[in-house]
Amino acid sequence: MSLRLYDTAAHGVRDFTPLRAGQASVYVCGLTVQGPPHIGHVRAALAFDVLRRWLSYSALEVTYVRNVTDIDDKILAKSAEHGVPWWAWAYENERASTRAYDVLGVLPPTYEPRATGHIPDMVAMIERLIERGHAYAVDGDVYFDVRSFPEYGALTGQKLDNLEPAADTDTDERKKDPRDFALWKAAKDGEPETASWPAPWGRGRPGWHLECSAMIGRYLGSDFDIHGGGLDLRFPHHENEQAQSRAAGDGFARYWLHNGWVTLGGEKMSKSLGNTALVDEVVKRVRPVELRYYLVAPHYRSAIEFTEAALEEAGVAYRRIESFVRRAAERVGADAGSRVLCADFSNALDDDLGTPAAVAAIHDLVREGNTALADGNNTAVAGVLGSVRAMLGVLGLDPLDPQWADGAGDDRLTRATDGLVSLALEQRQAARVRKDFAAADAIRDQLTTLGVSVEDTPDGPRWELSR
Repeated sequence: MSLRLYDTAAHGVRDFTPLRAGQASVYVCGLTVQGPPHIGHVRAALAFDVLRRWLSYSALEVTYVRNVTDIDDKILAKSAEHGVPWWAWAYENERASTRAYDVLGVLPPTYEPRATGHIPDMVAMIERLIERGHAYAVDGDVYFDVRSFPEYGALTGQKLDNLEPAADTDTDERKKDPRDFALWKAAKDGEPETASWPAPWGRGRPGWHLECSAMIGRYLGSDFDIHGGGLDLRFPHHENEQAQSRAAGDGFARYWLHNGWVTLGGEKMSKSLGNTALVDEVVKRVRPVELRYYLVAPHYRSAIEFTEAALEEAGVAYRRIESFVRRAAERVGADAGSRVLCADFSNALDDDLGTPAAVAAIHDLVREGNTALADGNNTAVAGVLGSVRAMLGVLGLDPLDPQWADGAGDDRLTRATDGLVSLALEQRQAARVRKDFAAADAIRDQLTTLGVSVEDTPDGPRWELSR
């Protein structure tokens, strides 16, 4: 295959060659379920959903793993603040996360392990690290010895002596080095007993970084193809994952991919800043498919500044594509045409998942399709429809997919829109015949205001949803 991906570890674009012919193994860091997800959280899920779909389209059998972090200091703090058991708090927000993934058309992972279901794997991994001289226990805690692993910092290109102390504990005086990070955290007074598990070093719970390494080993083995996640996870989370896994003897990830942030007011969207846009709330005012388009159309490594104006602009752009697909399907049948991707689209996705150019290729083809509709060239309409639907399918945006068969985009709405626009154009044409050009211009201006672009052609007016 000709796919090239930007590898964070290599600081550049590399040809993607799967570890095993015909297969691709992918692990993406899921959410820490301390609260309901905002659109910044789901951007990673959408970015890697497109990658997964493209790998599958490229005839690879994809094993896709996305974890759930359901035990964590923040979960314990939030649950205590709200007076509910930590496991109930975690599960409620896990369900909210699943709901967000589903409503935005994210394919379910092959496996979705919870951290709490893999404590024995984590304990076993810590024992391997201690045996190999890369970890040490003290007073019930276990730390990774960063100085025992000369490659520490390789993923992000940092030198150990320039790094700040690890922020996962306040007991630095017991560490060999302040940058050593926790693999196991001893149970503390005041914490619920259910939030700790037995281990050779005493009851406790795993460190955040350890969880992913252990679950990856369980489901993907010691070596796998792609590790993905948000840009904010590069350090310390992914750096620590790589260090502990390789120190334990695993080859670990062969490619590292990181998606950009969704920002609000120029800052990374986060719960701690209070600048969030919860998925459950956004989809009450915007169709989920339009929110997906908004988050998928930019390049996955770019930042997205969240504004209502940008969201509406994305909605208008998607509705222009949708209008063609539905009108063409009514004309020639939904399954007409061959599912052939245009070269510009394929080349764009092969170039580090270049969705902006891929989406531009779809819009170019839609314009050709609208011309074919106006000309009555049904053969051309069918060909364009087949290709457009194939490309939209790769991006998870096909409006005829049952996923998007909601009341805001069904056939009744399409027929009503077509009928109302046709009626307005008939009234405009009647005004022009009687030379009432002011009335004709007023009708056209009203349509423009509503997002309908009208073009006069020798065969009569042609309309489409405007940019």
